[in-house]
Amino acid sequence: MSLKALLIAIGYNLSMNKKTEKILEIWHKHFESEEKQYSEFESSDIEYFVGCLLYNHFAFSKALDTMKSIDLSYDFLESCGDEYDEIIAIIKSIELEDEKQRIEFLQNFIADAKKKYSEDELYLLNRLEYHVDGVMQRYESGEEAKKVNFEAPEPRSANPLLR
Repeated sequence: MSLKALLIAIGYNLSMNKKTEKILEIWHKHFESEEKQYSEFESSDIEYFVGCLLYNHFAFSKALDTMKSIDLSYDFLESCGDEYDEIIAIIKSIELEDEKQRIEFLQNFIADAKKKYSEDELYLLNRLEYHVDGVMQRYESGEEAKKVNFEAPEPRSANPLLR
């Protein structure tokens, strides 16, 4: 990569990071008031839900069929206020050239978010990271996402004690 291309890429990443920082700033400010928080609210939820919005926006081709999109909590959506439309506009403005860049961008977002919180607050971010890392593994290996089979295998025996 030429120096010029590298500088352009760095500038572009800074621009994208400023967009996610703006989103986080808006929602952290909004949720400062306990009146606007939903039950079981944790600050790390904001980073998780922003990560989910990014995941959904990027629409990864290597995502598992059951993980093509991630549902957002109704409690969160109901509580996020008028800022939601502004957030969605910023999310939609984040465009990266290829899927690998999108995956790496989301991985970096999650890694930065995880640095802000204690291990006890990372459950949702760890879950999101697991899915995004799986997308990257499939992307790097060139394998297609497999369908998830929710059917239980046939029991080996009709006797429940021998199954």
